[in-house]
Amino acid sequence: MKPSEIRALSDAELEAKLKDLKQELFHLRFQLATAQLENPMRIRQVRKDIARVHTILHERRGQAARPAAGGR
Repeated sequence: MKPSEIRALSDAELEAKLKDLKQELFHLRFQLATAQLENPMRIRQVRKDIARVHTILHERRGQAARPAAGGR
């Protein structure tokens, strides 16, 4: 998933996407442990997508907090 696609989502959609990605990662790890995983690269892709979603959520929370502290 591209960062531009992630940025187009709302915060609620990002939270839902994050939950789905974490669940997918859990299932992929389970498949890896039972030697049923067809595409081991998918684990890496999902981990990076999770990191991208976390990064964008963190950026948005930082931007929301910044104007309140700007009146120094």
